[in-house]
Parts: sequence; structure tokens; C-alpha cells
Amino acid sequence: MSSTIAHAARTELTSFNGELIGPDDTAYQQARGVYNAMIDRRPALVARCADADAVARVIAFARAHDLPLAVRGGGHHGAGLGTVDGGVVADLSPLKDIEVDPDSRTVRVGGGCVWGEVDRATNAYGLATPSGIISTTGVGGLATGGGLGHLTRKCGLTIDNLLEAEVVLADGRKVTASGYENSDLFWALRGGGGNFGVVTSFLFRLHEISTVVAGPTFWAVEDSAEVLAAYRDFIPNAPRELNGFFLHGTVPPAPPFPEEIQLRKTAGIVWCHTGADPEAAAREMAPLLDVLPAPLLHAPMVLQHPELQTMFDGLYPPGHQWYWRADFVETVPDDAVALHAKFGAEVPTMQSTMHLYPIDGAAHDVGQDETPWAYRHANWASVYAGVDPDPANAELIKRWTVDYFDALHPYSAGGAYVNMMMDEGQERVRASYRDNYDRLARIKADRDPDNVFRLNQNIQPAPKPTHGSRP
Repeated sequence: MSSTIAHAARTELTSFNGELIGPDDTAYQQARGVYNAMIDRRPALVARCADADAVARVIAFARAHDLPLAVRGGGHHGAGLGTVDGGVVADLSPLKDIEVDPDSRTVRVGGGCVWGEVDRATNAYGLATPSGIISTTGVGGLATGGGLGHLTRKCGLTIDNLLEAEVVLADGRKVTASGYENSDLFWALRGGGGNFGVVTSFLFRLHEISTVVAGPTFWAVEDSAEVLAAYRDFIPNAPRELNGFFLHGTVPPAPPFPEEIQLRKTAGIVWCHTGADPEAAAREMAPLLDVLPAPLLHAPMVLQHPELQTMFDGLYPPGHQWYWRADFVETVPDDAVALHAKFGAEVPTMQSTMHLYPIDGAAHDVGQDETPWAYRHANWASVYAGVDPDPANAELIKRWTVDYFDALHPYSAGGAYVNMMMDEGQERVRASYRDNYDRLARIKADRDPDNVFRLNQNIQPAPKPTHGSRP
């Protein structure tokens, strides 16, 4: 059946601008893979699309053959939403154009780019836009789901810096979405995920950020409760130039980490100060550091922004087992601090971790309904991630992740950051958009009434209104 579908694609999609890969092709094993090796799916066709017309043709082909359609940018999503068994994958990886305009401080980015490519291009002009924390992350998934990272407190979310998008709709039409054109679609794209179309090009605002003072501070895991209690009070009141996310994890067994702390479980903060002055960064970190025990390591240093963005790449290469859960958090009461300390001490593998990302500062400047991202009042986004290269440990890391999440979820704000959710059901998706869900569902009904784009954290199309008969 799969071979038949691939053959049909080659027959029907003549002069296709890209590459059509089926199960019998030598490139298939590599083409079907995604970042999370826990996801092992076998699509009938992987269509690498080199332009928007190719994307439109692949959508039409999938619809004509009644096949499920997955859209893949970087393939990083933990739930494996960029692939599908027996269906079609529209792979955007050939869409790599990047155009920086230093005069307007904007960058236009192809839908197949990863953030490291964008970071390097913009850094050449001393500019940057919010782009997560791992450079191999795809632009499209991060940008349409929200976009948390090192620059959140200073510059807002990635969606807060999106100015325009070129989109292929479910019916194959190619449209521009911005604040001036197709504004309903533009609103939905800024947090509504891949529900409304395939974004083949993004236009982002850039900021004057070139070098940063960044790096980790690690404390012994036994100090976790004390560190987290101080951190929760400190970071919301820190200057916006200073970002720092809290983590539980294990020190990697490699340089530049000193041998005496390698493989130690720790509580930590990964800092990013958007100024280039180490003395200013040290002054702003001091009110926290001065009240805490001496750390095992304090290593913020002057880095080019792309260097910071690649800091975790070596620790988290493609092909590892991943299982994650997430929540939005308004407060971290003492009982939650104690639970974090308990689970932090039980991190099951070297790469498993918990991150608590601040979402205050510039992210709070945007109203609850200005974008679909409905937790502007929250102060953190938590993610619990079990990670390991060995498939034999898949159940171990999943159990720790779920237990950690279940213990802390009662202290959450209710919903979760959709970029860090597994396949957790429709009610969980609705809770993550809160009062914005119904508006998203109406836009979905207008732009994708047949729910062609459903392999995502799905917004279901609003039902058509019924009209009673006249008396």
C-alpha cells in the first residue's frame, strides 16, 4: 500500500519541485526519522517541498487520496507531530532562505530553517530574535506555538516578534498573514500551532543583541529547595535584561565542566544577560547569589548569542528517547518547592531534566487575548523531560516524568505550553488556550473546515451554526 502511494505521487506530481521519498527508497530511513527516537512511524510518503507551490500540491495529493497529512519543520516536537503512520509528510527542510534587513531590523526566514541558522545570520549584523534554547529546533514549530527561551524577559515570546507569514491553506491557496492582511489568520498563527495552514516563510522583528553574558550556576542537589525558594522570589523582580531558568539535572561528564562535579545531580540556573558587560551582569545576579550557599560552579561568561543557543546541542543530539510533560505556573509555594526538591534528587538519567522558564517581563506586556497564548498572567512554564539514548530506559524516563508532573500539576495554572505537550487529549488542548479556544475554533472552521491540519495539538473546527425554521 505504501509503495503504491509513493508510486501514485510520482505519477501525479510531475515536475515536482522537491523530492518524493517512499518506503522502497534508500533515503527513506533517514527521511522518516524525527528528533525523538521514541517516535517510530512509517509514512507512506515523505515529500520534501522546495517551494510553496510544492507544499500546495502535496496538500492536494493527501486530500485526494484521503491520507492523513503531517507537516514537518525541524521535527523536534516530543510527541512526534511531524510524522504519521501510513500518511503523507510535507517536509519543509528545503525551505532554507534567510534574508536579514539590518535597516528595518527584520529577518525573513524559510519554513524549513532551524534556529541555529537564523541565529548565525542575524548575529552577523549584531541582531537577534527570541529563538528557544537549542539551535537545532525548527523555526516553524517554535514560532507558531509560542517561543520561550533565553530572550523572553527582554524581548517577549517568538510570536510577539512575528510580523508576517506566508501561508499555504488547506485548499491550496497561498496567502500573506499580518496585522494588515488576513489579520484573523495572523492572530491564530501566533500561538495556535500548525492548525491553520503551512507557513512557508516568516518575517520576524530583530533586536540589538549580539553578545550576552550567559552560562550556568550549579548547586548541589541537596540545596535545591533553598535555591528554588530564593529564585522564585528573585527572578520576577530582576531587571528585564537578566533571564535565568531554573533546572534540575546532572552535570555532563565532559569539558568544560570540572571533573570533580561531573555526573553530580544539581539544582541550577542558566543565565542570559543581554548586555555585554560582565560587571553589570554580576551586580544583577548578586542579590540572589549572596543569599545562597556557595555553588559547585558559577560560569556565566561573555558569549556571542549563537554560542549560547548551541550550549545544549551536544547534550541533546537527535535520536534519543524523550518523554515530556508541561504546565504553566503562577506561583511556586513552599509545598511545591519541597516536591521539586524530591524529584530533582531522583533524576533517573544523565540527560533527564526539569526546566522552569520565566515568562514575565516583556511577555507580560502583551494582553491575554492579543494572541492565542492564554497564560500571560503566569510567571513560569515548567517542563519535565525524561531523556536517554537507550530504548531500554524508555519506561524509566516516562515514569519519572509522569510522576513528577502528576505531583506538581495541582500547583499549576491549569494548561500547558503546547510546544512541550505529548498527545494528552482534547480537553488538555482546550485548557491550554482557555478563553481563546473558541475564537481559534471559529478561525479553524473558516480556514480549515475539514481539519486537514489535525496532526498537531488540534483545534477542532467550530460547528456550523444551526438556524431554526421560520414560524
